[in-house]
Amino acid sequence: MTTYTPAPARRRPLLGWGLHDGFVVARRNLIQTIRVPELLFFSIVQPVIFVLLFAFVFGGAIPIPGADPSTAPDADVYRQYLMPGIFGQTVAFASAASTVGLAEDMHRGIIDRFRSLPMASGAVLFGRTFADAARQILVLAVLSITGLLIGWRISDGVLNAIYAYALLLLFAYTVAWIGSWIGLYMPNPETANTAGLVWLFPLTFLSNAFVPITAMPDWLQPIAQWNPISSLVLATRDLFGNPTGIIGDAWPQQNPILYTLISCAVLVGIFAPLAVRRYRQATAR
Repeated sequence: MTTYTPAPARRRPLLGWGLHDGFVVARRNLIQTIRVPELLFFSIVQPVIFVLLFAFVFGGAIPIPGADPSTAPDADVYRQYLMPGIFGQTVAFASAASTVGLAEDMHRGIIDRFRSLPMASGAVLFGRTFADAARQILVLAVLSITGLLIGWRISDGVLNAIYAYALLLLFAYTVAWIGSWIGLYMPNPETANTAGLVWLFPLTFLSNAFVPITAMPDWLQPIAQWNPISSLVLATRDLFGNPTGIIGDAWPQQNPILYTLISCAVLVGIFAPLAVRRYRQATAR
């Protein structure tokens, strides 16, 4: 009689399976976007409205320091100045999608289903942040077409433009971790919707996204100069070849690309472990 000897259980490699599980969750979130097109539609419509509002309502009233009015009207110069600011605001708002998405998954019991599976604990968060950042590719494409239609142009070559878009997507991935951490503390999606936006509006408007920093009060300018969104927007303006206005003497203004990369690394290094820790606490109940 032949006896059956079970094969020894193989240990799952931590890093490889963690990435695999994360991409599976990311695929699930991206498929969910396709099946709920209203989510993607409104995430595109909002920044397009901002473009049209600022370009045609406020554009002629906001002069850009350092621009030569004899070469182009103030409104045309402002549209070149505006679009990188809209890009920066849009990718920053990826954080709100992560906040609401995680709170909704927690509220509907989706996280409990994930918890019952043999998957890495951080994979759910990696998948969520990766999907929310990847979703910005289509949003940025639509925004770029909108910008081109109103007169915005890329003036410093295709390669630098690719670098600018890559920097924007990196920032979207970074703030998605912040949004995930916030979302894990929210009791329901309604509260998460407010909590995900309440800190983004002041952070965005206390930057050079829409107005030059030199137009702000003196006591507010240092805050705006060290705001990571300001360095992101300034870096993309430089890479796209768009007007930058007068650049301040603060180190982030003189080194916007490097400061943006450092900010992304520091923020991910802080909020990714915090989010994973909170996730483990929330799913251990």
